[in-house]
Amino acid sequence: MRNIKDWCVSRQLWWGHRIPAWYGSDNNIYVGRNEAEVRARHRLAAGVTLRQDEDVLDTWFSSALWPFSTLGWPDATAELGRFYPGSVLVTGFDIIFFWVARMMMMGLKFMGEVPFRDVYITGLILDEHGERCRSPRAT
Repeated sequence: MRNIKDWCVSRQLWWGHRIPAWYGSDNNIYVGRNEAEVRARHRLAAGVTLRQDEDVLDTWFSSALWPFSTLGWPDATAELGRFYPGSVLVTGFDIIFFWVARMMMMGLKFMGEVPFRDVYITGLILDEHGERCRSPRAT
């Protein structure tokens, strides 16, 4: 993870996890889980119009939270205590940097430890040109 480039965590897509930022008619930017939380936290008057950021989080950003967000995080649930960290992740080599490295970063940042101890890397099926085989629908 040394000498890597900045990671733009937003995308201009119509699907995905919306960025939790709201822009107010008062020219301020507010961050919160939802509009009600933003209004309550900042004691915004009813006349302040809020517009949520239209971008979504990058897929790899959202999926990087998977090892602990699926277990109830940010709450300290019984499932989180029992199953985090996991022991093994099985994945293909093509997404080591995109998914595995990001799960490691997020796990260390938000949980204080890596999300799994071992990573088993599987092979990929390639065509005669060494390219990943794609479904006819994917073209």
